[in-house]
Amino acid sequence: MMKKIVLVCNTSWGMMMFRSGLMKRLVKEGYHVSVLAPLDDHSSEIEDIGCHYVNVPMDNKGANIFKDLLLLRRLYKHYKRIQPDLIFHYTIKPNVFGTLAAHYANSNSIAVVTGLGYTFINHGLTSKIAKILYKISLRHAQRVWFINHEDRKKFIKERIIPRDLMEILPGEGVDMQMYAPRKKTIQDEKFRFVLIARLLWDKGVGELVKASEVVKEIHPNVEVQLVGFVDAKNPQAISKEQVEYWESKGWIKYMGSTTDVRDFIAEADCIVLPSYREGISKILMESASMERPIIASNVPGCRDIVEHGNSGYLCEVMDSYDLAQNMLKMVNLSQTQRDKMGKVAREHISRDFDEDIVLQKYLHTIDMYMLKKEASKFILKNS
Repeated sequence: MMKKIVLVCNTSWGMMMFRSGLMKRLVKEGYHVSVLAPLDDHSSEIEDIGCHYVNVPMDNKGANIFKDLLLLRRLYKHYKRIQPDLIFHYTIKPNVFGTLAAHYANSNSIAVVTGLGYTFINHGLTSKIAKILYKISLRHAQRVWFINHEDRKKFIKERIIPRDLMEILPGEGVDMQMYAPRKKTIQDEKFRFVLIARLLWDKGVGELVKASEVVKEIHPNVEVQLVGFVDAKNPQAISKEQVEYWESKGWIKYMGSTTDVRDFIAEADCIVLPSYREGISKILMESASMERPIIASNVPGCRDIVEHGNSGYLCEVMDSYDLAQNMLKMVNLSQTQRDKMGKVAREHISRDFDEDIVLQKYLHTIDMYMLKKEASKFILKNS
């Protein structure tokens, strides 16, 4: 009988964006993989990989307890029906309510904390409720994986779960063959800084726009591009009208959204992400893998990837002046110096964040739980 693995996320988009390599590998290894996530434009791509897709609606940004209890009930029913050997939960709603549902369904589960994000950046009522929910639910997980050390330290400091449940997953991983170095094809006098992210204030977009004003006064040939979609349901969303205003002033150039970031990375002289906090930034890993120097905030999930002065620069968070100074330093480097930074960046990804490292962690863990399950069956049979 095929071993059953269940992956649960708050969007199908997130599964394809961050875990397509994992899904492909599990299918290749012969596992029956079920992916539970809300229906969106990427759901059919999950089935194309060979996974069984199950539409599970989630109120991702809401705080309606009745909807959340309904989610718990739905997940519990799916787990009882599928009878998985192991479940992986991603993002806060699946981590909280999926872990509880797995516990009630007597299924083994691992919670993957992919980043603390908006909930932990803002210290209001929502943050307090999230911490309480984590404390209640995650103690029922078999393991809790963090994708950076500082998120793990925060959980230890807040005493959210026992320390012995915690492990580090080295990011979501990056396919280094897919994100191989490419030469620029556009030959002109412009120097391009590119930010690739959802257009949210806490990605540091506002600070980048202010920094752009300063930099373009000194170097008019600089172009600052924004690539990403507007996440209207997110409380940190930047409106389309705001982006259009910035563009009308000549501070930025909005390039729209994309499903393949490689062309934008390849044509960039430098990738910028002045984010307030990340889990482990996928776009920075991909950019580093493609040998592009980076400027990012000195925060968790960014400083794990950027070696200040070697593969790029780290700037102070929420500080447009410091960001501008680092952008000016980058412009003033020679092409040879930037190329050297790019090579150091790729070496760092190869050493610490290659997707193969991440996939081996998953496969080893799954094998371990399979052996435990078989041992339990043997003991029961012979007792």
